[in-house]
Amino acid sequence: MTSRYNTIQKKDDNVNDGAICKIAIIHDFLVYHGGAERILQELIDMYPTASVYALLYDKEKMNDWFGHVKVQTSFLQKWPRWITKHHRWLIPFYGTAVESFDLRDFDLIISSSGAWSKGIVTRLHTKHVAYIHSPMRYVWDENEHYLKKNTGIKYKLCVRMLLSYLRVWDHQAGQRPDVLIANSLYTKQRIEKYYRRDAHIVYPVVERRELSAERITYDQKKHFLIISRLSAYKNVALAIEVCNKLQLPLMVIGEGNQEKNLKKIAGETVTILGWQEEEKKNRYLSEARALLFPSEDDFGIVCVEAIGAGVPVIALRKGGACEIVEDGVTGEFFNAPTVEMMADALRRFIEKEGTYDMEAMQKKSKQFSREKFRAEIIKIIHNATCGE
Repeated sequence: MTSRYNTIQKKDDNVNDGAICKIAIIHDFLVYHGGAERILQELIDMYPTASVYALLYDKEKMNDWFGHVKVQTSFLQKWPRWITKHHRWLIPFYGTAVESFDLRDFDLIISSSGAWSKGIVTRLHTKHVAYIHSPMRYVWDENEHYLKKNTGIKYKLCVRMLLSYLRVWDHQAGQRPDVLIANSLYTKQRIEKYYRRDAHIVYPVVERRELSAERITYDQKKHFLIISRLSAYKNVALAIEVCNKLQLPLMVIGEGNQEKNLKKIAGETVTILGWQEEEKKNRYLSEARALLFPSEDDFGIVCVEAIGAGVPVIALRKGGACEIVEDGVTGEFFNAPTVEMMADALRRFIEKEGTYDMEAMQKKSKQFSREKFRAEIIKIIHNATCGE
């Protein structure tokens, strides 16, 4: 083995022992930077000689993170820009696009899949390890909600038929990898339900911020904070409505197709900041009284970032947040995504503000280290490729 991360010794009837396998890393889209893209960065750092593929790649927007990487794209990249920037229009073509990648030369495929890349087609002896960020939410758990919120009566039947086809495709695609890895227990349970398969759990890498003696004290904190992709399922509108009613200062960092709508409903105490550089985002986080997390998400990297920085989290008691936040110790939960429930959680937080356990926050954040992520990924890949 010539390197700990970027090469693997194969044991295969068709390959001599000690041969170095060729690796490809497949990602859905490189058009915005979020939690899934951080995992991709980590995988590329672990296997720097791997070939990298994505369905679509916005080189200008992603240059700061992936400018040093040669990214090979699908046939969709050649389509006119006015089409490819509307991702929903391309949904019927994504499955075909990912299946069209020619991966015959590779011995190991690592897919980073929020929806599509797990569906690649491989040779008989090619090993495929899929890191699953989430089974397709809008064709499974959020099917009816998606129809109601995004489809007019005129097109509802056509969209329903499309979603039925996508459920079949997604289930079949979930059978193709040799090994599945889930980013949380919550995702593992969804994989078991929708794909009828078991999965390893490897929590994402989260950069941990050490607390110092000079940190901002709770009485110097200025605002509540949301750091999120501004999509409908992220439920940012709920947090804005609550802060409007309670006249609480709220800063919202992120971009997405809901940004214009959220600016319209934002009251005097709410500021939509849009995309922010990491340095500014860290400053807003350090000055936050609490992070608001109103969505049912598969993990919630930002929750770990917050508690690692000594910032409590007020979260919906669903999804991956339940594996991160400890009620009354590192934050507060609310049981349903309603104004009344979230307002009550904020009231409980304000009553306890300044008493949350900083030591427990730091201890929890250490569970999501780079060293632990890499060790677990390497072990799983070694077992998959060497048959142990």
